Amino acid sequence: MSWFNKLEEVLNAVHNGIVAIDAEERVTIFNRQAERMLGVPAGKIIGQKIGDLLPAGLTSVLYSGKPQFGKKFERGDLIMVTNHTPIIEDDQVIGAIAVFQDVSEIESLATELCKVKELNNEFEAILESFYDGVGIIDGDGTLLRVNTSYERITGLSKHDNGVGRNVRELQDDGTVSQAVALLVLSQKKPVTIKQIIKTGKEILITGSPFFNEKGEILRVVCNVRDMTELNLLRERIENTEQQNIRYAHEIKELRTKLQRHEEFVFRSVSMQRVYKLIVRLAQVNSHVLITGESGVGKEIVATLIHQLSPRVNGPFLQINCGAIPENLLESELFGYEDGAFTGARGGGKKGIFELCEGGTLLLDEIGEMPMNMQVKLLRVLQQQEVLRVGAAKPVKFNVRVVSATNKNLEDMVAQHSFRADLFYRLNVVPIHLPPLRERTDDIVPLAIHFLERFNQKYGRNIRFEPEILMAFERHPWPGNVRELENLIERMLIMNEDEVLTLKHLPFNLSIVPKHQALIIQVNDPMPFEKAVEMLEIELLRKTLQTYPSIRQAAKVLGVSHPTVLRKIHKYKIMSVD
Repeated sequence: MSWFNKLEEVLNAVHNGIVAIDAEERVTIFNRQAERMLGVPAGKIIGQKIGDLLPAGLTSVLYSGKPQFGKKFERGDLIMVTNHTPIIEDDQVIGAIAVFQDVSEIESLATELCKVKELNNEFEAILESFYDGVGIIDGDGTLLRVNTSYERITGLSKHDNGVGRNVRELQDDGTVSQAVALLVLSQKKPVTIKQIIKTGKEILITGSPFFNEKGEILRVVCNVRDMTELNLLRERIENTEQQNIRYAHEIKELRTKLQRHEEFVFRSVSMQRVYKLIVRLAQVNSHVLITGESGVGKEIVATLIHQLSPRVNGPFLQINCGAIPENLLESELFGYEDGAFTGARGGGKKGIFELCEGGTLLLDEIGEMPMNMQVKLLRVLQQQEVLRVGAAKPVKFNVRVVSATNKNLEDMVAQHSFRADLFYRLNVVPIHLPPLRERTDDIVPLAIHFLERFNQKYGRNIRFEPEILMAFERHPWPGNVRELENLIERMLIMNEDEVLTLKHLPFNLSIVPKHQALIIQVNDPMPFEKAVEMLEIELLRKTLQTYPSIRQAAKVLGVSHPTVLRKIHKYKIMSVD
């Protein structure tokens, strides 16, 4: 084999493409790799001018005599880097040679490497953003990496956090009390344990396995939480729940205070005590016995107890024990089965206890209940179940029972007209409503409340003269609040005047007890103007104590708002407004 043939074989064996040209730009060497890269057979190019087959760099080297390195160009899907070198003989450039290197795979690898770096940076950022600690262990138990939160929670610094060591070693030397990753590797499922770190920290750690395609554990990812923080969080949640309960109760109480003026109107100290007792009793299921004279508002108190209770979404029913004949009372209370008696409705009927399921039942006028029904009611209250008339099986119920009476049940017990055991069953918590004559501070607010309600009902704009309000306070009101309400409605309906005065009162003021009458006594003579001022001062003070604003006081006094303001400043009277 000639030296030329040997050279050709050597060039063809080279992995890079090689192209050489002579001084006349004719191709003299064109190896197999050059054929593959440039897509031209050697037979067609040898001896031919290079033309536009290659970048102009090779011919420029031929004339400049200066080499060029790292030139990059693309041909089809190939990315190539070329080095152009002149061929020199006797200090003369007699040709040039180009060496091509296919860097397509290298470019692809570089692109993939960049993507891997980006993903790795993204993973690092995500790992560091976790508030919980994170540790990653390989399938052999070696701790590969941890985030900053892991070091914060465990108290282990970068020098002793165990990265690069096997978790078995960390468990053996006491760095951790128990390695959760070992449990995960053996059980092949997520495991959660409490772990003690050598720094004294107690943590909650959960290890979760990550499997490869063969079902082998490739990684164990551990999530770490500080038990101290969890305990504090649990304590805060418990405190928050307690606060929410307290706030809910306070909001309900405040809401009731805002709404109570609709029906439950009061200002007296005695009724303030009653109201506070109502709010407390509404939260429990104890039986309540409401006592007081007829017309004091026992039904309204029972309604308020229901509205403030957890049973507010349940029904509120009432039955007057004295208004139903004795032979019908049992069927009304307990219900009856089909055909229980002559005239019974087909299919039977539920009693009021069943109809009131989940709610509150008011047994009004409980003192009027016959003795034989008292025995049956006691059994129902004790066993919390009713037996319909004609039925063989009792029915359970969930009802809160509130009773009301205008009689003295203790005297009735002593006289054997009311069962003592039923009295004690009903009288778990008593609420006594004083008569209106014993809480005169409530009379004016109630009168104004009823007047506003009936004005709205009948489309009127009636107001009171101050004298009539004073007369209301001096009246004994034997019918209590009901009498006051009915009186104001009657006065508003029967009179066309825009102002109600003493002449509109249907009762005689002379019957007012002497100690309740308004007494104006003059001890020494004084100027008439002075006497009028004294009367104005007393009238203003009384009215401003009764009404919450100057505007309301002016309306009651029958004068303008500026007039009341002027007299307040004149007499130096402090207003509640």
